[in-house]
Amino acid sequence: MKTNKLGYAAVLLCGASLNAHATLTTVDNGLGVYSSVSGVTWTSDANLLGSLETQQGYSTVVNAIIAASPVIHDTPNFLDNRGSGIYNVSTNDFGSGGRVDWWGAQAFVNYLNHIDYGNSNQWALPTSNAVNGYDGTAGNQLGQLFYSELGGTAGNNIPVSSFFTNEQTYVYWSGTEDSAYPYHAWYFNTIIGYQPSGNKDYQGYAWAVSPGQVNAVPVPGAVWLFGTGLLGLLGLKRRVHAG
Repeated sequence: MKTNKLGYAAVLLCGASLNAHATLTTVDNGLGVYSSVSGVTWTSDANLLGSLETQQGYSTVVNAIIAASPVIHDTPNFLDNRGSGIYNVSTNDFGSGGRVDWWGAQAFVNYLNHIDYGNSNQWALPTSNAVNGYDGTAGNQLGQLFYSELGGTAGNNIPVSSFFTNEQTYVYWSGTEDSAYPYHAWYFNTIIGYQPSGNKDYQGYAWAVSPGQVNAVPVPGAVWLFGTGLLGLLGLKRRVHAG
């Protein structure tokens, strides 16, 4: 049986193209990191809020966030405005160094959407699968990042990655509320890779995600030309055999 060398070359090209893309890929001129496992783009700065506060001034950033997102709607609970499910965001929701409570974290991602950070207006807090424990299964985006993409292990700090800056060995909020206790939300502890839920007024960090690949990098022109050249050669070969 004859081997179709050109067809084999085309398969090798496709394989090389796929293998060239690591699980994590820097996108949008370094502002984001795309995860092919979760299918989302993370901000490359794992403490973007803290960095903005340092660069632009704490009061400037916090006031801009509150102006863009003065109210957060959640499941009614006693921490809201009279249990109404409406929470009024204030400076009390923001701590130092980028730490925020759950409502402040929600207001922060809303602010990123307001300014179209990284050309996206779909930023959100990561999802949680609402399972208590050492967990990196589907539906838990922070768990997937910790265990699958970064190679973390239970009981140990989040691994340092060249893709990200300012990774915090602390806790990061998810956007998922605890249905059993609406004054709680799920968060991920990057000190030990553990996921519990806790009071929404506790202060942790906010790491935003956007669905899909923000500002997807186009296929390089040389690869595209090579691919189309292979297709042309395959077509020529078929015509020679047909003749």
